[in-house]
Amino acid sequence: MFAGSVYIVTLGTKEGCLKKELRTKIRGILSGLAPEVISAKSQAAAERLFAEPEYRRAEIMMIYLTHQNEVDTTPIVLQAWQDRKKVVAPQVSWESRQMIPIEIRNLDDDVAENNQLGIREPIHGLPIPTQLIDLVIVPGLGFDPFGNRLGRGRGFYDRFLSKPDFRGVACGLAFEEQLVGSIPAGPLDKKMHLLVTDAAVRRFDP
Repeated sequence: MFAGSVYIVTLGTKEGCLKKELRTKIRGILSGLAPEVISAKSQAAAERLFAEPEYRRAEIMMIYLTHQNEVDTTPIVLQAWQDRKKVVAPQVSWESRQMIPIEIRNLDDDVAENNQLGIREPIHGLPIPTQLIDLVIVPGLGFDPFGNRLGRGRGFYDRFLSKPDFRGVACGLAFEEQLVGSIPAGPLDKKMHLLVTDAAVRRFDP
């Protein structure tokens, strides 16, 4: 259904239906992954990321805090601290529908559950200017071989990556099972610079 060249449609009902169908399909696949499989795949993806020059060069890295059935970013955060990198995580401002990069230094004291969104986010720490962030590790429900990303529909990462002062690298992080043939992309959807999975690293020209 999605094989072949990029399948781009304008924003509207058709795109919305296709994205909804993809989200349902991928959520079903992820729910079938056993915890031990998720753990092993997450570690494999982390090791691939550590080998990439974008990670090695980054001094300040923004990373999501793992949600249900996502690649576990805990090993990446711990390694980044060992590598003397500054780690920031997104804090959601629901009123402005924006993400605020907040430095974290501890995964226990600096982080708590956001009951409204069902995600973990910083509760302590200093805001970090967007222009100082070298690398953003981006979650997604799905990705395609052209750098397109399927999010959860709220647009937080698309708005963040569209900021004029963001000059860093956008790196998708996913399981290989989350790769699909093509994802509908509109003008507000931001492409990734690269995608790291447990099986491969793919690079794009966004």
